[in-house]
Parts: sequence; C-alpha cells; structure tokens
Amino acid sequence: MSKFPKDFLWGAASSAFQIEGAWDEDGKGMTVADFNSFKKSDKQADSKVAADFYHRYKEDIQLMKELGLKAYRFSISWARIYPNGEGEINQKGIDFYNDVINTLLENNIQPLVTLYHFDLPYQLVEKYNGWESRKTIDAFAKYAETCFKEFGDRVKIWQVHNEQNLMIRVDERMNINVDDSYTADKIRAQMDYHMFLAHAHAVNLCHELIKDAKIGPAVSSTCTYPLTNKPEDVWAAKMNDWFKTNYCLEMHTNGEYPGYYLRYLKERNIVPIMEESDTTILKNAKIDYIALNYYRTLCASYLPVDEQNPIGSRVFRGNVVDFDQYGYFRDEKNENLTASEYGAQIDPMGLRIVLNDYYRRYHLPLIITENGLGTADVLTDDEKVHDQYRIDYIQAHIKACADAIEDGVELFGYCPWSVVDLLSSHQGYKKRYGFIYIDRTDFDLKQMKRIKKDSYYWYKNIISNNGESI
Repeated sequence: MSKFPKDFLWGAASSAFQIEGAWDEDGKGMTVADFNSFKKSDKQADSKVAADFYHRYKEDIQLMKELGLKAYRFSISWARIYPNGEGEINQKGIDFYNDVINTLLENNIQPLVTLYHFDLPYQLVEKYNGWESRKTIDAFAKYAETCFKEFGDRVKIWQVHNEQNLMIRVDERMNINVDDSYTADKIRAQMDYHMFLAHAHAVNLCHELIKDAKIGPAVSSTCTYPLTNKPEDVWAAKMNDWFKTNYCLEMHTNGEYPGYYLRYLKERNIVPIMEESDTTILKNAKIDYIALNYYRTLCASYLPVDEQNPIGSRVFRGNVVDFDQYGYFRDEKNENLTASEYGAQIDPMGLRIVLNDYYRRYHLPLIITENGLGTADVLTDDEKVHDQYRIDYIQAHIKACADAIEDGVELFGYCPWSVVDLLSSHQGYKKRYGFIYIDRTDFDLKQMKRIKKDSYYWYKNIISNNGESI
C-alpha cells in the first residue's frame, strides 16, 4: 500500500517570468524580473521569450496531462493583469489566465496559483520604490481581489508571495540600490513589513470572496545544522533557521514579529513604521496551510561581534542569498554532504526534518511547491536526455516525503521544480530543472522543441502508482 494519500497532489511547478515569455505582448507591463533579466541580456537568456509558454501553453498542458499531473503550480504575472501595477485592468491578461486555468481543468489538472513570484510591476518601482511604500500594499490588495473574483470559481488553492523570506534578501529583486548597509537594512525591514501586510490583506480577501478556498505562503525552507556540538554553535544553527525562515512563518501564523526578531530590529534601529490598524489585519489573516520550497540544508557556527561589526549587522555572501549575522551565526560548509554543480548541498534527510519541524511547530497541512536539481543537461544526437542524476535526486526526496508522512506529517502534495526547462535568474538556460527539455540555448531559440527527458517517464510511473514504487 502506498504511503501517500489517495488524493495526493502529484504536480510540478513554474513561475510566470521564467516560463511565459511574451514579456510586453497583449498589454503586459514590464516587471522587476524583466528589468533585471535585461541587464544580463549580453550574458544569458532574458525573459523576453523564456519557454514561450504564452504561445505554447496548450501543447505544454497536453504534455502535463500525459505525464499524469494531478496539479500544476504556477504564478500569475501581476503586470499582465495590471500593466502599471494599478489602474486599469488588462482584459487580455485575464483572458489568457482564464484559458490556462480552463485548459488545465479540462485535462483534470488542478491549478495551484501563486499571486506574486518575484515579478513586481516596474511602474510601482518608478512611482513608489515598490514595497517601500504603503501604496504598493493597496495596489497588491486590488490585484489579489481581482484574481480572486476572476478565477476563484475554479482556483481553490492559492499562495500569496513566493519566498518572501528569500526575496527580501536579494537587493535586485527588491530594487534596493544603496551602498550603506544600515540604510539597506532599514529599507529592507520596511519592505518586508509591507509585504507581510499585503499578504494579510490577500488572505483576508480570499476567505471573504472564495468560501471554499485555501490560501497560504510559499516560503524558502531552511534547515541548519551546527558546525560543532558547542552550545553556541547549536544556538547559531537555530538562529540561522529563525532569521531566514521561521520569523516569516511566525509572522504569518501569529500576526506579529517574534521576540528574537523584534530584538534584532531594535538592535539595528530599523524597526519599521507600523500603523495601529495593522494589528487587526495581521491577526485576522489565518493561513490554511504552508507551502514550502526545498533545495538544500545549511550549516552554521556562532559569529561574535567585533569592533567593525556591531550586533545584528549582516554580511551577504557571494551567492546573494545567504548572509552572516554578527552576534548570531556564520554560514559554514557541511563536509558531510555533496553539492550540485551550482553549490546547493544535497540532503533528502533535511527535507524530512523540515517537514516534521514545520508540522509540529505550526500544526498546519503542508505542500511542497518546489524541489529539484538544476544542472546542465545534455541532448543526445537522437534527441534524448538521460538525466538519471535528476531521477536519483527526486526519488530520494520523495522517499523523505513518504517517511515524513509515516512520522505523522499532513503532507498533501509535491510539485517539483520544474515542469519544463525554464529561465534561471542567474544561469539562463545553462541551468535546467525540467522534466521536459526545451531545445534552445541562451542565444539561439531554434524551434524550441519539447523533448521528454528520462525523468519525465520515471515521474509518470511514480504518479501512476501513487508513489508505491519509491
């Protein structure tokens, strides 16, 4: 008997700017993701074409049907609905997503929709510096309300922000362009708070407008091991998890900053401006589940303060995602794990730990909305992709899911990243994740033929027997 529930949502995932293309077609506005990709156009692929899902979605959904997907997790581009982020609705954007949703349902694939996946409309940056202004909260609430009214009769599972806890650490995604680290941290804290408020507005609107819907955050999950068994290293590992992920989940579940995070904000003198009425909005926003993205685990040691680095100050690492925090933690290499060619340490056991930790801590159902191996796949002369390394990776992580379910975790779905090869923000089309190969390079679109990888046929079998063959 399968360890997975009979109604388990075997799926796959993508995001709008990484798959759709048609970046300015049919009234769509430019996004922060577009703007940042164009800055790298001489070095790698940008978002102008991506996987061309905008024109090929019917073909791609047929491939999803043949794969046997029960669910497809994708994002709506805010700037395709509101090209300026606010103001007039773009009906052609509504029509496109209506057709995508209807086509999925016709093929018995449940749509799981993310409202915001790294692609803030650029007009909001130019007008308000994006999330630094409360006006962007109002714009997002209106956008969310529009999506719920237009699509809520068919879409019943929603995520609000994708990886707010990670996005807020990447300056280019937030349009933070200052050299002074204190000023950057102050702006970042205000933006983060405004995103929490926007998230709460969306949760409350969803429950008001779609009575049978479920909504929650999609976080970048973190599991950190101590470098040694020194008590301060053990504490540092916990702090690394709390500051990079758990503070975000605690804000979503409790409607207020946890004490350790508020202390940090005070230490740095960067407590965001809050209004009295915000408390009610945040407290009323009761999420229904937690979506998590899992790729790796981390390792940490204690990092003491020094004369140049006061408590709470941060130093960001070269990969633009991780940071060390003085008086708290320093990221270290875990010598017990191997890593992908792009540096992510591979650790299926960490997924089991994360699933158990979040379920015991927050007592909410869970779904995995991203998990996958990015690497440079090779297309053979006979148009095949032999990606046994991806099969091994995903199989080990599905096994971790099965173990977590036996541990008592309420896990209701698994959506690997990604359904097709899509645009990587930092490696273009050199780094591929998909079950389906897109025959293009960074600078040669070719015919963009869709080619099923070995992992496609393997995952199809997993879905067909509900994970029994793991």
